[in-house]
Amino acid sequence: MEYSPSQRENNVGVVPTQLRQVLSELLTESLRSPPPAHTPRRVSGRTRFPGKVTAVVGMRRAGKTTFLHQLRRELTPEGNAPFRAPYLSFEDDRLTGLETRHLGLLLDEYDRLSPAGPDGEPVMWCFDEVHLVPGWESFVRRLLDTRDVQVVVSGSSAALLSREIATALRGRAWQVLIHPFSFEEAIRHQGIAAPSGKGTLPRDERLRLERAFSAWLATGGFPEAQGLDAASRQQLLRDYVDVAILRDVVERHSVSNVTGLRWLVRQLLGNAGSLFSVEKFHAAVKSQGLAIARDTVHRFLGYLEDCFLVRVVWMESGSERQRMVNPRKVYPVDTGLIPLFDRTGRANVGHALETAVLVELERRRLDVTYVRTRKGYEVDFLVRSADGQRELIQVCADASDPVTAERELRALEAAGEAFPDARKLLLTLHRDGIPPALPADVAAQPAYAWALGGSAD
Repeated sequence: MEYSPSQRENNVGVVPTQLRQVLSELLTESLRSPPPAHTPRRVSGRTRFPGKVTAVVGMRRAGKTTFLHQLRRELTPEGNAPFRAPYLSFEDDRLTGLETRHLGLLLDEYDRLSPAGPDGEPVMWCFDEVHLVPGWESFVRRLLDTRDVQVVVSGSSAALLSREIATALRGRAWQVLIHPFSFEEAIRHQGIAAPSGKGTLPRDERLRLERAFSAWLATGGFPEAQGLDAASRQQLLRDYVDVAILRDVVERHSVSNVTGLRWLVRQLLGNAGSLFSVEKFHAAVKSQGLAIARDTVHRFLGYLEDCFLVRVVWMESGSERQRMVNPRKVYPVDTGLIPLFDRTGRANVGHALETAVLVELERRRLDVTYVRTRKGYEVDFLVRSADGQRELIQVCADASDPVTAERELRALEAAGEAFPDARKLLLTLHRDGIPPALPADVAAQPAYAWALGGSAD
């Protein structure tokens, strides 16, 4: 049932004059100003689901806000005001003290400002960083229940916008994950067109893509980091990590052992793709005189995954106990973060390549584990698609050396015995890194071509 203005006013209660004015100004501006231009993001699967809230999640500064504006642009004819797509960012410091009961004012203001009125075409409300308003779920649920609208919300915490939406909105949530730029998005951002067809590319074009891919691995995909010099980029990315630690972990979870948390962050981001054992980490920091409980390390790892700073890959096993007792592989959410914490002086190409592949698999909404065979061989990823197909993916920067090729292919063969229905794929940095001879059941491809959907080679 639709609320009358007087009923909504009772729900709103007494709104401080300044808050009322700021809400009105922000809403008015969003309805009259075209959504800002940006590099369009590509998301696997659908971005909206009828009757559900679209929850746009991802690490801070990955591009969630621009994706909200992208959805708004899709509803706005070129050159027109976005009356069907009101937008509000709750990070505005003038909204400090805003409560859920105040949000009903937005509906009255929209009815007053929109030329279509409340009975026009369906409206898509976009709420950026909505979790900053305590109890926001009840307002969003009421909005869905009382009006023919779509609702899109954003936030930096996976736990906040998946677990809490699932419970508070009673299953009426559809999650969309935004990671930093993929390789395809990064080159498009630079004005470089991706190949349009399959097949072998001319040598000059292939070399251009290989150089661009290597540069992207080093730079990473955070939009603001594109085009910056190395020193400025590293400072920017350090700030991202510090803010994620402080706001998404320390403040949100009331963490007191900040020193232990920072030790863990350095360990995880400086050893991308390495096996991580809570017990070994606990023993290592204890030997350095740092007091931290094992359960605390487990919680910290969960917090860092929740805020998308790291991505965790579990070992493939039919036994939950085996899965829990074996080490996990942990990756940063972006390859640009690796050089900030790796003190070995290595080129990091192999770690960066493996990280890029894992994050791309997440973009494609695929389920990922890693495989360790009974003989101790390891395959980087076992991938499951929604239709049940499986693929074993081994990542190696350069497998042209016969010894390296034998090691990588042996692991794929051993894993293939345990998963006979799985396709086998070897990904290398460049085409020259592919072994000259491959088993008949193993495909190989440069990672940049795979990242572009197989359209370049």
